[in-house]
Amino acid sequence: MSTASATAPSLRFDGRILFLSQDPQIIDRQLAGEDLSLDMALPLRTDVSTDEITPANICYYYDEKLGEFPYLGLKCGDRTPMKAGSVKAGGFQVTVAGRRYGKGSSREASPFAELCAGIRLVIAESFERIYRQNCRNLGLLTSTDFGLIERIRCGESIPIDEFTRGEEELTAELIRRGGLFKLSQARRAGWAPQMHAVAPRPMTYAEKIISRARGGEQPVRPGESLFVRADWRYSHEYVTPMSVTVLERATGGDFRLKDPQGILCFSDHLTFVHHSMPAERKAIGLLDAAQNLQRVQQLFCEKHGLRLHGLLRDREGSEGISHSIMAERYVLPGQVAAGTDSHTTHCGALGALAFGVGATEIANSWVTGEVRLEVPRVCKVLLKGRLRPGVEAKDIALHILRTPHVREGHAIGQVFEYTGEALAVLPTDERATLTNMVAEMGGFTGIVAPDEETRRFLRERRGIDFRIEPWMCSDHGAAVAHTIEIDCSRLEPMLARPGDPGSGVTVFELRGQVPIDIAYGGSCTGGKREDLRHCHEVLEWAVGHNLKVHSGTRFIVQFGSQDVRDFCLREGMFEVFSRAGVELIEPGCGACVNAGPGVSDRTDQVTVSSINRNFPGRSGPGRLWLASPSTVAASAIAGRIVSFDQLRALFGE
Repeated sequence: MSTASATAPSLRFDGRILFLSQDPQIIDRQLAGEDLSLDMALPLRTDVSTDEITPANICYYYDEKLGEFPYLGLKCGDRTPMKAGSVKAGGFQVTVAGRRYGKGSSREASPFAELCAGIRLVIAESFERIYRQNCRNLGLLTSTDFGLIERIRCGESIPIDEFTRGEEELTAELIRRGGLFKLSQARRAGWAPQMHAVAPRPMTYAEKIISRARGGEQPVRPGESLFVRADWRYSHEYVTPMSVTVLERATGGDFRLKDPQGILCFSDHLTFVHHSMPAERKAIGLLDAAQNLQRVQQLFCEKHGLRLHGLLRDREGSEGISHSIMAERYVLPGQVAAGTDSHTTHCGALGALAFGVGATEIANSWVTGEVRLEVPRVCKVLLKGRLRPGVEAKDIALHILRTPHVREGHAIGQVFEYTGEALAVLPTDERATLTNMVAEMGGFTGIVAPDEETRRFLRERRGIDFRIEPWMCSDHGAAVAHTIEIDCSRLEPMLARPGDPGSGVTVFELRGQVPIDIAYGGSCTGGKREDLRHCHEVLEWAVGHNLKVHSGTRFIVQFGSQDVRDFCLREGMFEVFSRAGVELIEPGCGACVNAGPGVSDRTDQVTVSSINRNFPGRSGPGRLWLASPSTVAASAIAGRIVSFDQLRALFGE
């Protein structure tokens, strides 16, 4: 039975409205004090990523100091016009932008920076799921109603119900109360949403996991907002300190962790940051700030007895990237895993419901054991036919990203359920590339129903003889929102042009040669066993033809985990890597987060990389192309972007 809800006040926005225009001069005029209309600011920036709202180095801060830096990486035309402190100094309270606002990383530092700078409302055509959820958890309002702009300009008080319209009761209450911890406090005091019985219905595999994690097996329906028990709650050093700060402020330091054996922490993002950070940033203390994040996390783990997969003691590097280790050692089919990274979706390859959350969400889950979610709709991806030699899972992902359905944001917040003949023969590592990059597709998560390949993976990697239970699949007749069908036999090696993972093009569609300065193979997406196998295959062919990495190119290969490194060592890959002139790097996120060898340091440099996203500034100031591991390796040998087939054609096959 529902108890009294929070009151529903009206809100006044007395500050200015900031339009994120594509024209840098429009930004300049607003920062200089001029108030513009929406029409004057058009066209608005679309696809604003969290990398642009708070570039990676800004996330070394995890308190109110973030308020000095929102939009520092915002690319408008050929410039980044925002300066430190400009939003706060300008007295802005409302930000307005185009579609798919807040795409990319799950970093809660982005909405927190906006909030600390004085922003109380963000209006956009559409929002990415994690960003909007982080806003709501913090108490930052969001809306897709552009009609609010003139109402705010006229000084009208806006009822809070304008921001809850159409939302489920639980989400509406979260918005009304102004944040997740306030909602949790209300729940402890007795508030509960009204329960609405759902008639028996065929359910998707993801819906079945949610139903069981809620407790019992009562059917759930898309759009229903609820709390579910999480089997795994994990965080990395980029986010843990902010989560600790949020938790201590919300509880006054008086808290007890719920089921601490299900809480894991990782040092992976900043392992090599000292190699790539420019001297001018070190001079202003950013390296100290970055390294302090690791210390804060370590102290938290020591205080509460949490398992920390940290830095190596005998050499430089870490135990591994969080998602890689979670898949290799922990997550099982049918479980729920929540992590402080958008690529938590990686573990969906094992048949788990794995999704990214922000700092507030993970902090709340530490003390409640639960995470909040809205039951998502499903986008079914049917992979028909068989992949041709030289075409990999990364090519499938980049192809999906360029489909209109995904590029236009129609799949935001949905589960990508992968199935089909081509999927059935993909190893779990390759499936993890598909589920991992659902983060770039704007989805809630990616998932693969467990099968014999899943059992093989668990048996070989962990020695587990896993039994697939009858419920672990989608019911016949379960509703899906959309189906993407791909004839994998027709796919070719893919690339994503610099600036956005959705700007896909095949290697054969390139006009002219694209010389490269850097090739990088690594990250959670590109540092798995199968990824390194693909790199090794190319390099083994190359050294057999007296070829090595092009003299004008650096090729950096970074393992996703120590397990992957040990596997490559056992398989004898190190000798080929060495003969080919590869620079091998111990595990860590590295260049993928602009924090290690492989980042560009000049705007004229060109990189081809196996990482997952290439938003402006993501991996240095240069131009970053995305590609599969074999295309990255082939390009490193050729000194320009080519596929493995093209490389062989160039040198005699």
